[in-house]
Amino acid sequence: MDKKRLEKYAELIVKSGLNVQKGQEVVVRCGLDQPEFVAMVVEELYKAGAERVTMEWDYMPVTKLAYEYRSLESLSEFTEIAEAKLKRRADKFSCLLWLDSEDPDGLNGTDHEKIARARMAQYPFIKPYNDAIENKYQWCIAAVPGKEWAEKVFPGLPADEAVEKLWEAILDASRVDDDPVAAWDRHNKTLKERCAFLNEHRFDYLEYKSSNGTDFKVWLNEKGLFLGGAEKNLNNNIWYNPNIPSEEVFTSPLSGKAEGKVVATKPLSYQGKLIENFWVEFKDGKVVKTGAEKNGDLLDQMVKMDEGASRLGECALIAYDSPINNTGILFYNTLFDENASCHLALGRGFTNCLEGYENLTFEQCTAMGVNDSMIHVDFMIGSKDMSIVGVMKNGTRIQIFKDGNWAI
Repeated sequence: MDKKRLEKYAELIVKSGLNVQKGQEVVVRCGLDQPEFVAMVVEELYKAGAERVTMEWDYMPVTKLAYEYRSLESLSEFTEIAEAKLKRRADKFSCLLWLDSEDPDGLNGTDHEKIARARMAQYPFIKPYNDAIENKYQWCIAAVPGKEWAEKVFPGLPADEAVEKLWEAILDASRVDDDPVAAWDRHNKTLKERCAFLNEHRFDYLEYKSSNGTDFKVWLNEKGLFLGGAEKNLNNNIWYNPNIPSEEVFTSPLSGKAEGKVVATKPLSYQGKLIENFWVEFKDGKVVKTGAEKNGDLLDQMVKMDEGASRLGECALIAYDSPINNTGILFYNTLFDENASCHLALGRGFTNCLEGYENLTFEQCTAMGVNDSMIHVDFMIGSKDMSIVGVMKNGTRIQIFKDGNWAI
């Protein structure tokens, strides 16, 4: 891969993604797949003024061994070290960068019920720290290719060719051109214009229909807002882009008001396994039935992680004719596949999708209808013939999506 282009990508992640300011601390989570690029990013972070960069390395084969050999009691323990790390992040409002390269099938063969029970045991200790820093720090998820991931996306190619091809796809989707920072400024402007239209109309609910069996209604919050692209943190009013790439405008719907069936149009990578050809049915805002051709038991277990896991936390609108979808590549990675077409997310919602959220506590936001859960899992439902109609309280119907694309 051309070094100059990788340098532009690193600069984009630091300047447009995290927008790191002088004196800030940064936590970088990543695998062992692209250490040279990680070092490039870390140097950019220091050049931008970062006071301290702390690395949190991960290697999925070792993680898999831990799930296989450690007891549930051991996996469930919330250690002093884990708490100290969270406390440091909460005290410093540390920026968080995740460079994702995970193998979509990396945890095949593990006991997902054991993993889920361990996560549920730890979550009550983690939640107070998550709530305390909600909307108050900069974070960004970007991607680098891992060998196993690349071979999954481009089967049949030699590993080095697959990695190179995945690099190209990642950089193209992330708008790494001659001036990626300027490209993202233009892109953010377009996303904000779409949000403005949706927010002006104050839709009561959205109605989704597709020939694949999706027939679904979801109600929106009276105080809800559609967001997209760059966001601002509340601690020091710094703009940042949480996802690179991103094509979505999204909102957190009214928790507990959704009806009908949605059919997924892409596989879902969850806990290192793929859930394929699945559907979800809602009644009174909760998942009441699921089905899948592969790993359906994992899907069923996921929606039972806690009370909020069976309710929606996000509705995101993305044109089927999107730059990512037009690559024709199935990435087997939520960061990319969720930005290829419309998606929903089960679990925790976004408090900043409420008007005046900066003056509300987390508890007040959930009382107003933002869903709370230990999970936030996106799954893709956009299709070539999808229709989405926004219905206002006076009954006015406005076609938002037609044949899978924006109609406004």
